[in-house]
Order: sequence, then C-alpha cells, then structure tokens
Amino acid sequence: MWLLVCLVCVVGALPPELRIAGLFEKENIDEELAFNITTSIINDELEGVKIIPVVGNIGDNSYKVARTVCQLMSQGIMGVFGPHSKDTTDHVQSVCDTMEIPRMEYSWDSRQRRGSCLINLYPHPPVLAKVYADIVKEMKWRTFTAVYEDDDGLLRLKELLKLFTDKHYKIAVRQLDPDDDHRRMFLKIRESGEKNIILDCPAQKLEDVLLQAQQVGIMGVDYSYILTTLDIHMIDLEPFKYEGTNITGVRLVDPDNDVVRNFVDYWLKVSERSQYANLLPISSYNINVELALLHDAVVLFAKSLYHLDNSTKIHTKSLSCDTNSNWEHGYSLVNYMKMSELNGMSGLVKFDNAGFRSNFELDVVELSFDQGLIKKGTWNSTEGLKVTYVSDNTSPVPDLENLQNKTFVVMIAMTPPYGMLKEDMQSLTGNNRFEGFGIDIIQELAAMNGFNYTFRVQEDKSSGNPNNKTGEWNGMIGEVIAGRAHLAIADITILREREEAVDFTNPFMSLGISILYKKAMKLPPSPFSFLYPFSVEVWWYMIAAFFGVSLLLFTMGRISPYEWNNPYPCIEEPDTLENQFTLNNSFWFTLGSIMQQ
Repeated sequence: MWLLVCLVCVVGALPPELRIAGLFEKENIDEELAFNITTSIINDELEGVKIIPVVGNIGDNSYKVARTVCQLMSQGIMGVFGPHSKDTTDHVQSVCDTMEIPRMEYSWDSRQRRGSCLINLYPHPPVLAKVYADIVKEMKWRTFTAVYEDDDGLLRLKELLKLFTDKHYKIAVRQLDPDDDHRRMFLKIRESGEKNIILDCPAQKLEDVLLQAQQVGIMGVDYSYILTTLDIHMIDLEPFKYEGTNITGVRLVDPDNDVVRNFVDYWLKVSERSQYANLLPISSYNINVELALLHDAVVLFAKSLYHLDNSTKIHTKSLSCDTNSNWEHGYSLVNYMKMSELNGMSGLVKFDNAGFRSNFELDVVELSFDQGLIKKGTWNSTEGLKVTYVSDNTSPVPDLENLQNKTFVVMIAMTPPYGMLKEDMQSLTGNNRFEGFGIDIIQELAAMNGFNYTFRVQEDKSSGNPNNKTGEWNGMIGEVIAGRAHLAIADITILREREEAVDFTNPFMSLGISILYKKAMKLPPSPFSFLYPFSVEVWWYMIAAFFGVSLLLFTMGRISPYEWNNPYPCIEEPDTLENQFTLNNSFWFTLGSIMQQ
C-alpha cells in the first residue's frame, strides 16, 4: 500500500499485541482521532501483530497526569505520544526517562533536549529561523517589524533576530495586545512608516489579526508580510488577496502530497463505522502540522520497532513507578528512530547527528490575486531557498492592469535637463510646476498605464548613499527604501551598492561620455632612487642614530678599563696601553653592523 511496505513481512518475533499510549488534552479530540486512525492504518498492513492504542485524557493537574502515566506504564506500553502542553510535558518526560520508555513529541519546543528518551518530529527551531531569514534576504528587506503574541513567539523570533545582528538591518519588535484589540499597535507601525512585517501568532488567530491590520490601513501593494506559522494553508486569506498585499509564508504539510491524500481517504472511509461516528469534517487543506507530525511519529515508531526486532528479541514489560524498573529496549528503540528515514505527511523525516530534525523541506507560498495561495518555491537544509515562479501571475513584476488609478509618489531633483522649475511656476501648483526630460517620461508612462503621480523634490539633490555605521540610505534611494516614495527619476549613477538596495530600470539616456586618460611614459631611474624605500625623515633619523651609536661606543670604550689592552704582551709593565675602540674603529664597527658585514 503506502508508507509501510517494510511492515508487510511477518514479524513473528514481536509480541502479538504492542501497546502505545497517547496523552491528549480533552479539547484535542482531533489528535486523539488521528492517533487511533494511524494505528488502524498500520494494523491493516501488519500480519500477526496488532498495535493497540491506549488513550489517556489529561488536564493541567500535574499529580493526576503523573498518576495517569504510571497506570499506563503498568499496562506494558512501549511508547508515549504527547502531550504538548508545557504544564504537563516535564512530568511525563521525567517518568519516561526514568523507565526508559520512548516519548514522541510533535509540537514546537524551545527546550529540545539530547540524551533522553525523547524524539521530537517538529523542525529544529534554529533551522526554522534560518528559513525566515533567507526569505527576508530574498525579499531584500533592510528594515522590518517583528510582531509576536506571547513568550513562545518571542523565543521563536529570538532565533531569527540572532541572524540579523548586522548593522545594515533596522529592526523593531512589538507585541500583540493581550486583550485581542491590536489596532493601537498596528497604528504605531503605520506611523513609523514601516512596510515590512514578520507576524508570529497561532494560525487560529491570524485571520482576526490580519483583519485588524486591514482596518488600520497597513494592507495594500506597499506592504509585505511574512507569516511564521506552518499552518498557513489552513488560514482563510480570501479577504486580503484583492488589495495586492504581499503575504508570504511556509508550509510543512503539502495538501497535494499523496500520503496526506491517502490519510484523508482512510479517515473518510472509517468515519462510516460506528466507533468513528463523531469524526470531525476533514480535507487535505485542514490537516494541521501537529496532526501530520503525530501521524508520522506513530509510523516512525512502528517502522523502527520492526527494524529493532530484526536484531534482538523484543518483549513487553509491566513497569511500576514505585520501583526502579525500566524497559531494556527503550534506548535502543530511540536510537533506531534517530537513524531512520521516512517519507510521511510532513515530507522527509530525518534526524541529524544531534537527534534534531534539521533535514526537511518546506514549501514557500505566496498569496496571489487570482489563485489564492500558490507555491513560490522551496527551502531545504542543503540547497537553501529556491524561488521558482510557476506562472506570470506569481511574478514579482506587477501586471500593468494593476496600475490603473493607483497613485505613486515620485522623487525628482532639480538637475537640468531632467528636472526643472518652470519660469512661471509662481502661478502654478502641484505637478504643473515642473518640467524636464524625467518629468516628460513620467507623464507619458502615466498616460499609457492610467496611474496618477505626485512629484516630491529632493532638496539636496542627493541620489543616495549608505551610512557606513548604520547602513541606512539617504537621498532619493533612502526615500524609496523607507517606503516614503514609490520611485525616483533623475540622473542617478548606477553603482553596485545601489543595485543591491533598489531596482533600476534600463538607463533612459546615454550621453556618450567616456573617461580618457594618457598612458604614463616610463622615465629613466633617478640616481637617488636607492633612497626611495624610506622617506627623508627616516634617512635623517638613521644618520643621527649612526653617529650617536658610534660616539657612544667610543666614549664607553674610553671609560671601561677592560677595553685598554697591552700592545706588547712580552712586556709585563708597559708604559702605554691601547684602546681598540678608536673614533675610526667605532664608526667602522657601527657601519659594519648596519651593512651586516
């Protein structure tokens, strides 16, 4: 069938019944159903062995949670799935580590650990942060505002912001209001002039948050959003696609994946049975990440258990929280899961050497005007971000029809003949005050495409240059980057730095000016060319040092009694003594030292 071909073999060495436990909060009925359905799918593929799901409904009471886990341990379970509530996770993990029972986690956890009986199928947070950073760089953002809801959101953004310590990025961080009225916060973003927003909040709240942003007026062709949720395919973005807002996100679950479709088909088929009469309506487009990861976790557990059974005989064991007993196959099974690979509902499931899921592939999706969410590209840990536009509708260049009745702010500079004030400008207002080659081009483009425009004059005539310390641009390019203007037309020289910051059209005028220079003639060497290695000052210092050292040697030779020698060794009491450090010898000694003779 699908996914579990390896499990079709007869696994006679395994016990006839394999119990696995699922711990779910009472409100997570969909996870409980997905857990039961996945085990049913696996059981249809197995021969001679049956996986029995044991479900425990838990709340926030840590004592009751611990008691429930201990009761499950006494039934001889071989693995625990869930829970993902922070209030109960630590208690359950502590029991599993003590008894060496593998625990499968399928939700975001900033405290992913090594060296325990824990397998987390959720993508590793630092790797996810790199995904969003690559999207920011692809979109060439230099400034953006990161918006988060709670402490977990701030932790997720922390991993992202670590990658933008470069001084060339200007970043603001804001928190959504706890009373669910976020308009005041969005008003502050609008007043700041920021056009790029990274939004981190649960998928079930995103639609309401975006609606409030729309009410405040920070939606439209000038604004870009990156949504960090992996469940973007579950959000109704219909109200926002007609304004031209650039909404980009990533998804781990591809609704068109064959594994996802097969799971949904099985879900719908078993819903006709009596025990599944209360199943929730489902389609491939409302499978959230946690459901998909729970499915993959159960399949990965079964696959790894089969491989472990090939190397050792596995048996179940009833464990008690009152003793120090443990399951001897627990760590071996965890290691097998870390070494296994699986193509599941969440794509490739594979772990790195540290036991984290850092090897995965995400679809990069974007909201289009006529097709809704479309696949813009992919990201994986080996190749990074690959953008592939599937049609002209997904092109970053807007359709000319979208320019109808739009109003653009155009930066100009008073540099003849491109932009000038008319002689009778005192009696004129607005755009009528200006004339010039650049002015005429904008007028013709507006007439052809039906858009409106407003000229703004750059008083200092600066095209724009980056600040070496902050990385912020000034001039006309700075106005365009900051979103205070849509485009600029002037005699702007195209430089490499400017091309990295903004997009240029083809040059509209070439003056045919080239740089001419005369090739320098080779001159005969100067007779004093040997002095070129050092400056004049250095040569004077060397001469002064030469005389100073020589005179010092001469003086010290005169003072020291050990430098006076008997010129006639046969005469024990000579009348005169000689000193070898004469003035000539001192100068010669210093010169020899300099010349290394």
